[in-house]
Amino acid sequence: MSENIAGATTRKVTIKAFRFNAETDYLPTYKHYTMEVGKDELILDLMNRIKWEHDGSFSYRRSCRHGICGACAIKVNGKATLACKQNAIELLDLFDNEITLEPSSTKRAIKDMIIDKSDFWEKHEAVKPYVVTDVDPRPEGESKQSVAEFNNFLDSDLCIQCGACHYSCPALEVNDAFLGPAAFAAAYRFTVDPRDEAGKERLQTTFESAAGVWDCVKCFECADACPKDINPIEKIGKLHNMQFEQGIAVSNVATRHAEGFLRGIKKTGFLDEADIVTYSEGYLGMYKHVGTAMKMMKSGKIHWHSGIPFIKSIPEIKNLSELQKLIEISQTNKL
Repeated sequence: MSENIAGATTRKVTIKAFRFNAETDYLPTYKHYTMEVGKDELILDLMNRIKWEHDGSFSYRRSCRHGICGACAIKVNGKATLACKQNAIELLDLFDNEITLEPSSTKRAIKDMIIDKSDFWEKHEAVKPYVVTDVDPRPEGESKQSVAEFNNFLDSDLCIQCGACHYSCPALEVNDAFLGPAAFAAAYRFTVDPRDEAGKERLQTTFESAAGVWDCVKCFECADACPKDINPIEKIGKLHNMQFEQGIAVSNVATRHAEGFLRGIKKTGFLDEADIVTYSEGYLGMYKHVGTAMKMMKSGKIHWHSGIPFIKSIPEIKNLSELQKLIEISQTNKL
C-alpha cells in the first residue's frame, strides 16, 4: 500500500486487458498495465486511465456514468458488471489483487471492450418490447393503472438493456436460437401491461422450442449478472405459468418434464429423477440417458429398479396426504 499526495490510500496493481481489433487481428491478446489504484476509483476510471495514460487506442463504450445507460457493461475476472458502478478495490480484495478486463462476449468483440450487440437487439425486437394497442388519437384522459397492476411488473420495467444477463447466459452460448433472459424479461413486462393486446403472441414466441423459456437451464446466472436486480429468472418462471394459464403450452418433453416434478412429489413426497425421465420422454427415450443413469446408480441417487412401473423404489414421506391436499388446493394449471 502507498499514499498519494492527498493522503488517500492506493494500491499498485497490474491490470490485464483484452485487446483485439477485428479489422487487423487474427487472435486476441492480453496486455498488462501497471498503475496506482485509489480506494474510490471505479473500473471505468481504470479504463479511462489505460486510454489516457498508457494507450490511446484502447477502446470501450461509456456514456452516462450513472449506471442507467448500460453502455459500459463488460466482464471483470469473468463477472458481468457495469464499469461505472463497480468499485475497483472491492474487486481487488475479492480476487487477490488481480483484475482482468474483457468484453461482455469475447466471440463478438469488434475492438477491445466493444462488442457487436446485434444478436441482443434482434432477440429483444422479436418479443415486441412495446405496448401493442389501438390508441385514440385524441384521448380524453390518461391511461390509469392500479397499484396492483404496477406491482405486477416486478421491476421488469427497470431493465436498461445493458446485455449483462444476455452474455452471461450459458444456454445462449451453446444455442444461438435462444432468445435470452433480457428478451424474456421484456416479454413479461409488456405481456402483463394492462394496456397491451399482444400478450398471446409473445407467449407463443417465448414458448417455441429452442428459442423459448423451456430451454432455460435455471442456472440463475442472469440473476447474478443483472446490475439492476431485476431477476430475469423470476420472469421466465412467470412466463411458464402464463403459457399454461392461457393455453399456449402443449404437451412436449419440456412441459412434461415440468409436470414430472409435481407428479413425483404427489406420489411419494420426494423427487423421483427416474420417473421424471420416463414421464417426459417415454421408455424408448430414456435409453439415451443410460450413461447418466449408471453414474447416478453408483452415487446412490437411483436404484436398478427405479422407473420400472409397479415397483415402488421410493418410500413415502410422513403426512403425504396433507402434502397432496396442499398441491390440490394450490395447483391452478394442468396440461
